[in-house]
Amino acid sequence: MSGFRIEHDSMGELKVPADALYGAQTQRAIDNFPVSGLRLPRGFIRALGLIKAAAAEANLQLGYLKKGQAAAIRKAALAVAEGQFDDQFPIDVFQTGSGTSTNMNANEVIAHIASRAGGRVHPNDHVNYGQSSNDVIPTAIHVSAVLGSSEELLPALKHLRRTIDRRARELRNVPKTGRTHLMDAMPVTFGQELSGWSAQIAAAEERIADALRRMRRLPQGGTAVGTGINADPKFGPAVAKALKRLTGAKFESADNYFEGIAGQDAAVELSGALKTLAVALMKIANDLRWMNSGPLAGLGEIELPALQPGSSIMPGKVNPVIPEATAMVAAQVIGNDAAITVAGQSGNFQLNVMLPLIAYDLLQSIGLLANVSRLLADKAIAGFKVNKERVNQALALNPILVTALNPVIGYEKGAATAKRAYKEKRPILDVALETTGLPREELKKLLDPMALTRGGIHGEGGGGG
Repeated sequence: MSGFRIEHDSMGELKVPADALYGAQTQRAIDNFPVSGLRLPRGFIRALGLIKAAAAEANLQLGYLKKGQAAAIRKAALAVAEGQFDDQFPIDVFQTGSGTSTNMNANEVIAHIASRAGGRVHPNDHVNYGQSSNDVIPTAIHVSAVLGSSEELLPALKHLRRTIDRRARELRNVPKTGRTHLMDAMPVTFGQELSGWSAQIAAAEERIADALRRMRRLPQGGTAVGTGINADPKFGPAVAKALKRLTGAKFESADNYFEGIAGQDAAVELSGALKTLAVALMKIANDLRWMNSGPLAGLGEIELPALQPGSSIMPGKVNPVIPEATAMVAAQVIGNDAAITVAGQSGNFQLNVMLPLIAYDLLQSIGLLANVSRLLADKAIAGFKVNKERVNQALALNPILVTALNPVIGYEKGAATAKRAYKEKRPILDVALETTGLPREELKKLLDPMALTRGGIHGEGGGGG
C-alpha cells in the first residue's frame, strides 16, 4: 500500500498511485479502458486547460467562485495548458463516448494542483462549476482544432505554396512534355505545372479557413443536454470571451447549444477540408515520384534531393522518400476522415458519443498535414533539379507536337505524320519536313515547344508566337 493512496468518488473508494495528481474517476477510467495505449494529444490537453482557465475567469466575474479559488484554478489550468502535467493524462482515447473520463481527469488534476496553493478546491464543485463533460469536450475539440489549424497547418501550407511559387518562377521558361492519361501530350512549362499545385494548396487554405469560421463557435454553456442547466446564461459567452483573450483566436459562443453538443458537423466539415488537402498532396507527391522515376528507365525529368540510401541490397539506389511519406500521410488523413464521418453520425438525440475519437483523428490529421507540408516544401520541392537534356530530348521526339500543325495540314495528315515519327523514332520536325512540304523555318516556328505552352491557335499566318 505504500505506493498508493485511497481516493473516493460517488461509487466508493479506490486505490490511486501515491504520486498521481488525479483521483478516483481518472483511475476508474484507466482500469476500465485498457484498449489502445493511445492518449488524447497535446493540443487537446492544452485546449482543456485553456477552457478550465477561462471558466474560472467567467465564474469569478459572475460571482460563483471566490477570488482565491478562481486564481488558483486559473494558474493550475494554464500550467496544464502549457504541458507541465501531460503525464497526468493517461486515459485511453477509446473510452466513454462523451469524454467524461478525460473531463474529470482535467478537473481532478487541476483541483489537486490548485489545492496546493491553500484552500479547498473541489474537482466538480469548483473546477467544473457551470460545466458538463457534454459541453466541455465538444468545446475542446473546437478550440484545439482552431489553434492547431491556425498556428501550425495554415502557416505550413503558406510556406509550401510560397516554395512552389518560387520554383515555378525559376522554371517558367523551361518547357517539358505534358501528359494526359500518363501519355505524351502537348508541352507545358515546369512553371505552369507547378502553378497547378500552388492553386490546389491555395484552395485548400481557403477551404480550411472557411471551415474554421464555424469551428470558432463554441457550445460551452449548454451543459448536459443543451438547455444550460446549472449554468448562468452569461457563462458561455463569458468563457468564449476569455478564450479569445487567452489565445487571440476569434472564439464566440454558439447560437444553438443543442447543435453544438448533439452534432459534430463543424468538425466533419473541417475534416472534409483536410481530406481534400490530403488528396491534393497525394497528387503533388505522385507527380514528383513520376517525374523523378528512373533515373534511366523512368521519366527522369527531375532529380529529387538524395536524402538517404534507398536499398539494403542495391548500392547507389536513392528513393523519393519525402513524396512517399507525403502519400502515406494523405492515406492516413483520408482514413481519419472516414472515421470522423462515421463518428459524426453518432449524435444520439442530445449528445454525440464518439467525441474522443473525433478529437484524436482530427488533431492527428492537422498535425500530420502540417508536418509533411513543410517536409515536402523543404526537402523535395525546394531542391529538385531539372534534367534539361532528358526533357529536351523527350520534347524533340514527342509526336503529339504535330497537333500544332492541324490548322495548316489538317488532322488526318497530322495523324499520319505523328504515327510515322513514332514508328521511326525520329524528331517530329524531320518527319514533318517530308510529309507537309512546309519550309524548315516555318515548321520550327510552328513546333516550338515554348511557343506552344502559351496556347492559342498556331498555324495560319505562321503564328508560332
